[in-house]
Amino acid sequence: MLFVAHQPWSSPLRRPRMSNEVDRRPGVALTSRSLLRDGVPVIPVSGELHYSRVPRSRWVTRLRQMRAGGVTVVASYVFWLHHAPRRDAVSFTGNLDVAGFVRTCRAEGLDVVLRIGPWVHGESRNGGFPDWVQQAPVRHRTDDPAYLALVQEWFGQLGTQVAGLDLLGVQLENELYDQPGHLVTLKRLARAAGLSAPLWTATAWGGADLPAGEVLPLYGGYGDGFWVDADAPWDPTFRDHYFFSHVWDDPGIGADLRRAQQIGAAQPRTPSPWFPPATCELGGGMATAYHRRPRPSALDIAAIAHCKIGNGSAWQGYYMYAGGTNPGPGLQESHATGYPNDMPPLGYDFHAPIGEAGLLSETHALLRHQHAFLAAFGPALADMPSSLPAVRPSGVEDSSTMRFALRSDGSSGFLFLSWHQPHVPLPVHEAAQFRVALDGAELVLPASPIDIPPGTLARWPLRLPVGDGRLDWATASALTILPGDVPTLVLLESAGVPVSYAVDGEVSAVAPSLSPIRLGTFDLLVLPAAAASAVWVDGDRLLLSEAELRWGPDGRVEALSPSVQVYDPTAGGFADLPLHASGGASLTHTITPEAVRPAAVTVPVAYGKFDGRQSAPSPQVFDDLAAVHRLPVPAVPSGADPFLRIDWAGDIGQLRVDGRPVTDRFWDGSPWTVNLRDVGWTPGAALTLHLLPLAAGSTISLPADARDRLLAADGQLSAIDAVTLFAHTTWRE
Repeated sequence: MLFVAHQPWSSPLRRPRMSNEVDRRPGVALTSRSLLRDGVPVIPVSGELHYSRVPRSRWVTRLRQMRAGGVTVVASYVFWLHHAPRRDAVSFTGNLDVAGFVRTCRAEGLDVVLRIGPWVHGESRNGGFPDWVQQAPVRHRTDDPAYLALVQEWFGQLGTQVAGLDLLGVQLENELYDQPGHLVTLKRLARAAGLSAPLWTATAWGGADLPAGEVLPLYGGYGDGFWVDADAPWDPTFRDHYFFSHVWDDPGIGADLRRAQQIGAAQPRTPSPWFPPATCELGGGMATAYHRRPRPSALDIAAIAHCKIGNGSAWQGYYMYAGGTNPGPGLQESHATGYPNDMPPLGYDFHAPIGEAGLLSETHALLRHQHAFLAAFGPALADMPSSLPAVRPSGVEDSSTMRFALRSDGSSGFLFLSWHQPHVPLPVHEAAQFRVALDGAELVLPASPIDIPPGTLARWPLRLPVGDGRLDWATASALTILPGDVPTLVLLESAGVPVSYAVDGEVSAVAPSLSPIRLGTFDLLVLPAAAASAVWVDGDRLLLSEAELRWGPDGRVEALSPSVQVYDPTAGGFADLPLHASGGASLTHTITPEAVRPAAVTVPVAYGKFDGRQSAPSPQVFDDLAAVHRLPVPAVPSGADPFLRIDWAGDIGQLRVDGRPVTDRFWDGSPWTVNLRDVGWTPGAALTLHLLPLAAGSTISLPADARDRLLAADGQLSAIDAVTLFAHTTWRE
């Protein structure tokens, strides 16, 4: 029997000065346990989207995709480098209109956190400093008056744009570990420039020394990363995130940069007693460096986010949530800039829930289930401390001890199970049964032991009030509650886990279906695991669609398919949602690449090293060695939004329009999707694909399937498996 007991809060509720006594905004308050909106605790979900890496014409679409994913707050770095490549050439127009971006977010019903730096990183050259700032004879990221004069000038320009706009938060600097006084100075300069928000934040990982009470500490968590060596094993700092824990610091994020800057290791931070545990960088995916190319799965990403909720998270923040494209070549971090990792010059897909091209990945579905849960149960969950079992895994190598946690207020709660990790497969956990001690009650679930298959992420409700009734427990994950004269509790089956539940002490088994069960004063709807990828929650509505859905603040659905169903609580079933075609045109066409020039007969195994890590070839070497293929794009129907999917293998791919590089990718075994409109293609323009082969003897780190394909290659790997042009019709409610 697996046992966990509810533990009350370890410290009294506190109200920090931030957002309560200073920087007050009507309807917003902060406690040591949660953010309050209009007096109600909430658990925000923030997603990173960089406005300067996304065409302005796509901002609304991206924001609606985020909203449909359950995101409530948009976070964005403000790249000084993008805005001011020269001191006398500062721009806030087009894609750089930060004020326009904030206004668009607010019009779409989303809060905004601006991460203003001035050093931000985000894999941007010089960490986001323009070259003229990087080369200035100042002590950067300190209170050196000469440096502060540059920052004051920049903050003044930024403040002129956004002063008076409705921001929820402002992040100061990024990954600054040993300059608490400098953060206070930056806050003072930002205030003087007109920036204002109820929340001021700073990244807290790596043992960062932060000024007490001045910033809300934010944490992160990645299950793999490009910033370790190519031959490094799966690092414990990555593995830790697949376990439930009350340790929030992550010493791994940015460790290579700290090493390059000769910043010593600090003592791990613990959450401040004045602030709730919150994150801004849960890995929504992972960037690809030249020497190391991790490719996290949707389940990898969802498992970490799931564990953080079980750990007591009061804010789920993702980096990245929407990928993008650098606004010009040479703006990326690279060995040439002294960064330990060579990054793609243009592509910043990040394997995010919303990719560079604006298409949803499988991650979007798994995360939006968690976010629907937070929207429905967040007000209660925010007041539930996290309790860990007495018997826990002995370390990151432990693959036999069940990983679970409890969040409860002593009366009701949720049992979180996480039985997944990448790289080292977990076995079936046999004969699992849980005993949960609450205040004055003890639950045993399920009634008989069950096997938990690998890949299981679950949040089982315990003594959950539903309308005038109560569910004792269930072995399916809570999703949402649909209002009505008879409310409907919606649960989602975990594949391979038998579903049973108890009401008034009576235990029943249930076969998941699309029809509810009446349990006295409420209905219970247990959706089958097979339908999970099609499940969407739009406010108080439950929808089914295998195709993408999105919506704005009015909740009206836009779909990429006419086949959408909506649940009717009164009728107790799903019905077709009336939609009409409103734009675009459907298209699927196979493109046959035409060889323009073959690749070099033999490419080098390596192109040099920096700090012990392989370097990407220079642009000239790439041009000398890469194959060139013309992609003949057929006539595209008027109004169509064409995408190109490239299934390929090799080392580096680059797409050019009329000879101009527009996006690129380091190969990691995954398909490459490009939105042709976004990269500047127009009918009649020449579209060419440039592919550099990968030497079979290369020692770069690849995902297992990609590595197997490389090892099977004869000398070097270069292949175009398929090129597909496609487009969708948009349907509207």
